[in-house]
Amino acid sequence: MVPRSLAGSPGGLLTERIVLQHNTFGQELLVRVQAGAGAGTPATTHVSEIAPRRAEFADWPAWTPPEVRRSFTDAGVERPWHHQVAAADHAHSGRHVVVCTGTASGKSLAYQLPILSALATDARATALYLSPTKALGTDQLRAVQAAIAGRAAFDTVSPTMYDGDTSREMRRWARTDSRWVFTNPDMVHMGLLPSHARWSRLLRGLRYIVVDECHHYRGVFGSHTALVLRRLLRVAARYGARPVVIAASATTANPAAAASRLIGEPCEAVTQDCSPHGSRTVALWEPPLLPEVTGENGAPVRRSAGAEAARMMADLVVEGARTLAFVRSRHAAETTALRCRAMLAEAAPELAGRVASYRAGYLADDRRALERALADGRLLGVATTNALELGIDIAGLDAVIVAGFPGTVASFWQQAGRSGRRGQGSLVLLVARDDPLDTYLVHHPEALLGRTVEATITDPTNPYVLAPHLLCAAAELPLTTAEVERMAAWPLVEQLVEDGLLRARPAGFFVAPGVEPHGDVSIRGGSGAQVLIVVGETGQLLGTVDAVRAMSTVHDGAVYLHRGESYVVDALDLDEGIAAVHPEEPEWTTSARDTTEVTVTSVLRERDLGPVQLQFVDVEVTEQVVGYLRTLRTGEVLDAVELDLPAVTLETRAVLYTITESALLRAGLDTERWPGALHAAEHAAIGLLPLVASCDRWDIGGLSTALHADTGLPSVFVYDGYSGGAGFAERGYEMMREWLTATRSAIASCECEHGCPSCVQSPKCGNGNDPLDKAGAVMVLDIVLGGLGA
Repeated sequence: MVPRSLAGSPGGLLTERIVLQHNTFGQELLVRVQAGAGAGTPATTHVSEIAPRRAEFADWPAWTPPEVRRSFTDAGVERPWHHQVAAADHAHSGRHVVVCTGTASGKSLAYQLPILSALATDARATALYLSPTKALGTDQLRAVQAAIAGRAAFDTVSPTMYDGDTSREMRRWARTDSRWVFTNPDMVHMGLLPSHARWSRLLRGLRYIVVDECHHYRGVFGSHTALVLRRLLRVAARYGARPVVIAASATTANPAAAASRLIGEPCEAVTQDCSPHGSRTVALWEPPLLPEVTGENGAPVRRSAGAEAARMMADLVVEGARTLAFVRSRHAAETTALRCRAMLAEAAPELAGRVASYRAGYLADDRRALERALADGRLLGVATTNALELGIDIAGLDAVIVAGFPGTVASFWQQAGRSGRRGQGSLVLLVARDDPLDTYLVHHPEALLGRTVEATITDPTNPYVLAPHLLCAAAELPLTTAEVERMAAWPLVEQLVEDGLLRARPAGFFVAPGVEPHGDVSIRGGSGAQVLIVVGETGQLLGTVDAVRAMSTVHDGAVYLHRGESYVVDALDLDEGIAAVHPEEPEWTTSARDTTEVTVTSVLRERDLGPVQLQFVDVEVTEQVVGYLRTLRTGEVLDAVELDLPAVTLETRAVLYTITESALLRAGLDTERWPGALHAAEHAAIGLLPLVASCDRWDIGGLSTALHADTGLPSVFVYDGYSGGAGFAERGYEMMREWLTATRSAIASCECEHGCPSCVQSPKCGNGNDPLDKAGAVMVLDIVLGGLGA
């Protein structure tokens, strides 16, 4: 059957089923999507087939109480998979363990089995469950409640949620009666540890702590969470408990080391995934350039990943394939679903109502209804943020569209794993955004499909993170000299004593009177001081943002998106901590422009490569937002607006390379080209750092200059965007050859002539992407890679 496009143009919607012989189901779906793109628009850059996998079962452990076994068999689990039993055995034997397997591999059973066994046989045993998101915690609580409902052995367990939305009555119940509390690191930090005496019943009997989706605890958030977990274990020991930590993670590099860093104690790892899955067709897709549209400085613009995802989902829905489209923002989830429904309304109106959006911010009942509708087939297409990436049980999907690389290989496979759980084949599509990393990955499939996932980067020794947690720990229990020595924290403790925040006493270090440190720590990585985003006419509170980020995101005139709605900022008052906004749907977006100065304060590590010097350094970064660009949704710049905002100083860490002037001249780069060449190389390197470090480009910053005051040479800096550093720049220093080789390849292989968002332009450039020299950037990187022997 020959497919036809009703729209008669690229992106048109197919309405006739494609019949293929001798092909997998995933390949059939891919042909459908390719045909829907229209003639003359080749977009598939790579296709791989992942073979199906059979299940490997194990017997129930001998220590499993009959009532616990029945709770699983009644739910349809006749026998557990081997990795579930391996992890449960470690935990039951008192060993901290991380189970690191793919999506839908039953990690929940691995921790439910030992916990329910303990709760059923020891009336005083208790457990804590921690998750990075509320939605995940709610789902896991609901699963446990269903598993133990009506079973006498669990009459006194009373699993209970304890989070920011929990009522005062239920919080009291959690403290006094629940034996299994479901919460998050934020509430452990702010609610449990400061008032641990009120939680003494739970802490005395604490047998297990579950740390779910622990690969999400990375960077500054991960470093804060690591110290919260160590404080929790410390306080539990005060009550005589030695809880076992059971961590669950998507596939990650060296999970035992990552989990050990997180909890500060040795941890076993279970990594052999023994769950079944059907075959998967994985396709990489690059949207075509739009010849009629030009972007900033005349750069070419590609069709957006969101628009491609909407069209693909419409084609797949027509095919009857249950499809998830992962997008990068709440606004994108709404617009992708709207676009898809609009296409279906024209071509297959009976299907338009079977597409929806899903994201954080929806009411719990609405989320449950959407999940049930997708699971039972009433919904065929859902555009979602990463809210459906985590452990929510959505089974049997036929296709997953990933609209824009989600930042880490681990997240990509987590999202891809939502497909193909009914045993038949399935399709996974990665649609590239107009971004250097996305462009590189779709043209270098081995960098995504053929490599191990990233290591989870945390640094609990970061003094800017550790110091406030030392105060919190001292407020909870006196800090002993042995503890300070074990953490190698004497310089920090001495400084806190000198600052009058700690008092030295014979029993240890106590917080000074009047010091209440917990509220000053933002474990999600913000600066602490918060700006409220308020609708001026009604006083409605939309959200908060830390004061530093406020200057680049909610400055006067900024377009702010909240739950799919658009607002424009009328005024930012940093003294009062308020950004007043009004609802408006302008035809443009805004991006801040800023100036940056970087001062090197110390050199931590360095390598002399002749004309090139590589360094890992402490730096002081001074940034000032000086204006913003208004850009039409086509990519065209409308105008530039000036702002008058204060400068902000950040002490952090950076990877730095310098090149001698003579080396640049020998390469054929005249002095007038140096600023543009270095600037373009810096932009592309920032875009590609997530390839080797588990970060997002928004977690890092950069500076390039033809003559830096501290180095006296042409220099390029890439720095962590957090006080004290987050480990990303250090990873870049360690992986410099791999990182810059990929960066050079991404620039050189891009089909644009002078530079575009797919190679050297940056959406966060404070200089409006000017100057940029694409060819010069390749020459700069050739010099550095030559020094590295690449």
